[in-house]
Amino acid sequence: MNNQQLAETFSTLGDILEIQGEVIYKILAYRRAAQSLGDLGRDVNDLWREGKLREIPGVGEAIAEKIDELLRTGQLEFYEKLKKQVPAGVVELLKVDGIGPKKAAVFWKKVGITSLAELEAAARGGQLRGLPGMGAKSEEKIIAGIEALARKPTGRTPLGKAIPLAREILAAMRVAPGVQAAEVAGSLRRMNATIGDVDLLVAARDSEPVMKAFVGLPGVVRVLGQGAVKSSVEFANGVKAQVWVHPPARFGTALQYATGSKDHNVRLRELALDKGLSLSDQAFVRQDGKEILCATEDEVYERVGLPFIPPELREDWGEIQAAREGRLPKLIEPGDLRAELHSHTTWSDGQNSVLEMARAAKARGLKCLAITDHSQSLGVTGGLTPERLRAQRAEIDKAQKSIGADFRILQGTEVEIRADGTLDYSDDVLASLDIVIASVHTSLRQPRDRVTARMLSAIRNPNVDVIGHPTGRLIPDREGADLDMEAVLAAAAETHTALEINANPARLDLEDALVRRALEVGCALSINTDAHAPDHFDFAEFGVATARRGWATASSVINAWDVSSLEGWLKDRRASAAIAIQSPAPKRGKAVASKKAPAKKKGKPVKKSASRRKPSKRK
Repeated sequence: MNNQQLAETFSTLGDILEIQGEVIYKILAYRRAAQSLGDLGRDVNDLWREGKLREIPGVGEAIAEKIDELLRTGQLEFYEKLKKQVPAGVVELLKVDGIGPKKAAVFWKKVGITSLAELEAAARGGQLRGLPGMGAKSEEKIIAGIEALARKPTGRTPLGKAIPLAREILAAMRVAPGVQAAEVAGSLRRMNATIGDVDLLVAARDSEPVMKAFVGLPGVVRVLGQGAVKSSVEFANGVKAQVWVHPPARFGTALQYATGSKDHNVRLRELALDKGLSLSDQAFVRQDGKEILCATEDEVYERVGLPFIPPELREDWGEIQAAREGRLPKLIEPGDLRAELHSHTTWSDGQNSVLEMARAAKARGLKCLAITDHSQSLGVTGGLTPERLRAQRAEIDKAQKSIGADFRILQGTEVEIRADGTLDYSDDVLASLDIVIASVHTSLRQPRDRVTARMLSAIRNPNVDVIGHPTGRLIPDREGADLDMEAVLAAAAETHTALEINANPARLDLEDALVRRALEVGCALSINTDAHAPDHFDFAEFGVATARRGWATASSVINAWDVSSLEGWLKDRRASAAIAIQSPAPKRGKAVASKKAPAKKKGKPVKKSASRRKPSKRK
């Protein structure tokens, strides 16, 4: 079994136990183990053979024994026993947004529902509204959730799952005989939130040893095709990969062609035609039939009169025109981040102490960490009461003394935005904290006007500094809330409230198109990992990639500023926000469609708002 299969097993164990009404600490133990296994950078089989299972965060003696049994025998007796007690179809109900284990248990035990089809029929037939907490609107939400489930894209791999595999393949290809260069391509190189297959390009004069090395990679379970130019394989985790081999002299045109979106490449070919050239993945061709070869992508763009365009921008969202006019932004880089403003510890649902998280952040070159454990109403996470929040301050102060003055630890919270729009702490509690992130985790399926009003209420609270994972989406399992994003972005710009790009690859929220629109209207951004364990800090690259796809620069990201500027902004913005909310809100246009690039016009750049506010004079 691989990491993902083990993670799914323990996640399902947790779900079954909650359906059965097991005590919460056992449920959380399995879910923490599942998260750690899913995020694990190494093959769990290697750790098992080395006797190091207990080194995995969240894996104690009991869970280590279960992993051992699974890896030795391919099954777990405890798991098989539980599956006989709870029908598989009941667990499947949890795929529907808004249905948790407790509700699934009620449907099963009270109505006898054991499949999605039975649930849909019961909801459409009005058979659920007599259950506790259920009414006609609840049935409508369930029907909508089932319909949304049917619309989910299939065959797409989340970026966070594809990148580690792609890097393993690249490392193997780069040491294959005769290889001069190897790169990922396609939507993976553009860092889309999800991808189809893993595409790779290799520069080599002789393709045979490259193809032999590729189809013989560890983890390959099926060779889908093998040829002189292209080979395709499938890995044990279900991900498919394909590699193309090109002569080194043609590698630049091949890589550019395989990376850009279809529309971006059409634009580039039009520019080539304007210069009397035709462009393919092989070469430029003059009108007299002679080829112009390009070994690098820089040469391809130079030949059509453009500077190099970063892969993340190659979507035909105005980047060609911006490049022609010298207006391409200097995109933010992972090394620009100086602070992590959203993290969790053992005070709520994190896996490590304050000091352990701070040391891990410092080891990654950061200068500041905000501890933002969950607030009290999110019970499943062990959220903090105001009393526990005050007790946490003492541990943070102690950790600050231990780690030294060259690293800053802030106390904050991820405060829940309740279903009625109120916040989980009083204003005086929020005002006592260094930073406040407000997030929505529940009631995401409220009607658009209600969920939008709820978000606007939080944004207009002067004590709220950042809105965490604004839409609440989970990739690929849950659509985000149906927010009027134009209203949300306008309010955030007006109150100087930063919007988070949550870097967890299961979120990547805000998505790229909304990042672009947020920058146009003058919003500040914050790229955070939402770390629940030290290795989650490595998610930062995914958040930066999403920011880059949205054309973000370091100056627009508050945690890319130096710490003194960041703390000054946090101190000053609450006063300015209090003034802003007393002023009339600006007029707003139509809502932004969350799945399309904003203001996309072929061959034309997206105009920037004339009222765009600079994030900070201190910067």
